[in-house]
Order: sequence, then structure tokens, then C-alpha cells
Amino acid sequence: MTPILTLLICLGTLPKPTLLAEPGSVISEGSPVTLRCQGSLQVQEYRLYREKNPASWVRWIQQELVKKGYFPIASITSEHAGRYRCQYYSRNHSSELSDPLELVVTGAYSKPTLSALPSPVVASGGNVTLQCDSQVAFDGFVLCKEGEDEHPQRLNCQSHAHGSSRAVFSVGPVSPSRRWSYRCYGYDSASPNVWSLPSDLLELLVPGVSKKPSLSVQPGPVVAPGDKLTLQCGSDAGYNRFALYKEGEDDFLQRPGRQRQAGLSQANFLLGPVRRSHGGQYRCYCAHNVSSEWSAPSDPLDILISGQIRGRPFLSVQPGPKVASGENVSLLCQSSWQFHAFLLTQAGAADAHLHLRSMYKYPKYQAEFPMSPVTSAHAGTYRCYGSRSSNPYLLSVPSDPLELVVSASHSQDYTVENLIRMGVAGLILVVLGILLFEPQYSQRSLQDAARR
Repeated sequence: MTPILTLLICLGTLPKPTLLAEPGSVISEGSPVTLRCQGSLQVQEYRLYREKNPASWVRWIQQELVKKGYFPIASITSEHAGRYRCQYYSRNHSSELSDPLELVVTGAYSKPTLSALPSPVVASGGNVTLQCDSQVAFDGFVLCKEGEDEHPQRLNCQSHAHGSSRAVFSVGPVSPSRRWSYRCYGYDSASPNVWSLPSDLLELLVPGVSKKPSLSVQPGPVVAPGDKLTLQCGSDAGYNRFALYKEGEDDFLQRPGRQRQAGLSQANFLLGPVRRSHGGQYRCYCAHNVSSEWSAPSDPLDILISGQIRGRPFLSVQPGPKVASGENVSLLCQSSWQFHAFLLTQAGAADAHLHLRSMYKYPKYQAEFPMSPVTSAHAGTYRCYGSRSSNPYLLSVPSDPLELVVSASHSQDYTVENLIRMGVAGLILVVLGILLFEPQYSQRSLQDAARR
């Protein structure tokens, strides 16, 4: 026996042990868990204590396990919850009690709802409010960060209204170098170690500064209810995690990326059948699996839902639907219905549309879309829509289609005509040359034959 051990025993004080819970101290109802007491000396006996209420379940454990400091629970219930300490004995001397261990049992009540206010997308260095709501009248709530069971935040309930309860937690400042994922639980103060089912996992998205991805939509940003959309988020920076966020939403969608070419990856987000609630502004973000840091956001993409407000505009063109390349053309969208803005689209141009505020010119609201000078790229089928400022992502029924035909300019016509004339003149000269050369060739051939 070492001199230090001999001295500790003589003094009657032994170092306190460590009490652990495997696999963790927060266990769902019905799952197994083992409390393990670890002493630093040669131990003859271990004992486990629960504060306020004796741990009667310990007496049923095999003594061979207890002597080794193992206290297993095959299927945990709320009866096992509580604050525990352990102690060991060696040569008739007892150790100090271990630090307390809170054994928590979850699943006794229905799960609450966890949301981020105002948004789960938080700028680096910023703070965010996490709100935990339940239809059960809890006395308190607990907020746990995923992967960090120690030191969860506890708050008393802020309000009781019609049997519901709520708590508001402040988180931050956040940084893009870590993952920020949370769940919340509710509990009754009479049994503070018996919690509800966990809320769904809430992950915060903290954008970084790395290269932003691109976001596009097929078949186009203007869509009718019932149709389907595919939003494509892509990057050449080798990302393999993608997230799509709609402004104002409580959560964002995540997808794994798939490699398309060397260094190019993409994720597709399918939306549909489309409803009016799909209208809004979207951005996407990327990340590497080995890193918690997200990229900078893509440029915003607006999804617009047609046929959602009353009224149909009328589309006309000046000077006319058939124009020559290089001329000045204006498309005029008008309506007797009050629209705050008008949108002009060209068929086949998936991401191209023009948006202008309307002006009132008695007796109609209108917006003029100039195209000067027109080129062959302007040729196509156009429609216009009306919208209101209360929800700019909801559009009217489209106007009747207008076909714009762009022909070659007059100067181009003259050039073609001159080329034709030059070609015809050249052909005539070739024919005349052949006619003049043929008699001379025939006469020389006869003379050569006579000499022979």
C-alpha cells in the first residue's frame, strides 16, 4: 500500500468518487441506462443514494454488479428519475459523496413546439430568441443544445392561458464555426426530473463568408396553383450539404448534394403541388459535411403564384406586334382593376421577367415596358400580371398572350438585296466567259487535228 493511501485511510478521509450515467443522464422512457460509480482506491463496497426519496430499486440489482460500482436499469420509468450521489468504502473507511447526478426521464407528456424568432437564419455575432410552446400547462421548460447534455437552460413558465404554457430563451452570440441545434422539454415543478417528449430538433443557420451558390427554378418563377417546381441550388466549391430557406418561415429544408461534374455539385428541392403559401422569396446555402459552417447566401429568387387575386390586365404593343430589328418598342400593361405593380414575362425565358410599379392614368392603372432597340432575342410570346403591395408574390390571372415578331432591319434588307444582285451579276459574267471561250477552244482543236 502506498504511503499516500495509508495516510488517507489513517485520517479517515477517502477521495470522492465519480458518478456517471451511460449512455447519458437524459434518457427516454423505457430505455436502458447504467449508473456507474468509480472510486480511485481499492474499493470493497459501493453505495448509491437518491436525494429526498430512497432508491428502492437498487436492492434488486445483483451484488456482483454493485460491488463493481454498476447500477443498471433495464427499462427506465419516471420512478427512477431524481438526483443521485454515490459513495464507496475501503477498510472500514468511507469516501466523500460524489458530486450529484441528475437522472432525467423523458416522454411523460406530449412534446412542445420550438421555434426561432424572428427567423432560424441568424447573422454571425447575433442573438436569437427560441420560443418553446405547449398545450400542456407546464411549470417550467428546459432548453438543451444537441450534443451538450450538461448545463441545459431552465426557465419557469411565463404564461398560462387556457391550459397552454410558454417559455422564451435567449441564445447567442452565434458564430458560423459551430452547429447550433436545440430541443426543448416541459416539466412539472413537483417532478423536475420527469420531462415531456422532446420537441423536434431546431437548427439555426449561421451564414459564413465562403463562396455563395446559385439558385434557379424550373420551369420558371411564375407558376399556377397545382403545378410543380424544382428549385436547383448548385456550386462549384465542392459542397455536399444544401439548405433552402423561404423568407419568414420557421424552418429550412436540407438536402445532400450530388456530384454532377468535377467540383460541381447540386441539390434539387421539389415544391408542389403548388399552393398560394409557396409564394415568396427563397435563398439557398451550402456546407461541407466535415464542417458546421454554411456558405454565404445565394442571390434571392422570387416564386410568384398566378390567379390568386381578382382582375385581368390587358397587354398591347406600340408601334405594333411586327417590328424591324433596331426599332423602339413599348409593351403597355393596363387594367381597370387597382394593381400596385405589373409583371411582364416572356415565354421560354425561365428567369427573365420585368417588374414595374403601376401608374394611374384615367381611367386605368398601367405600366409601360420599353424595349429599345429591339433585337431578335426580344421576339416571342409575352404576358403580363397584376399584383398588390399587401402580398407581391400573389399575382392576377395573366393577360391574353401577345406575340412580338422581330424581322431584319431595312439596312439588313438592303445588304441582302445587294448581295443577291452581285451574285446574279457574277453568274452572268461566268456564263458569258464560257460562251466566248468555247468557240476559240473548238477552233484550236480542229487546227491541231489537221496538223497531225
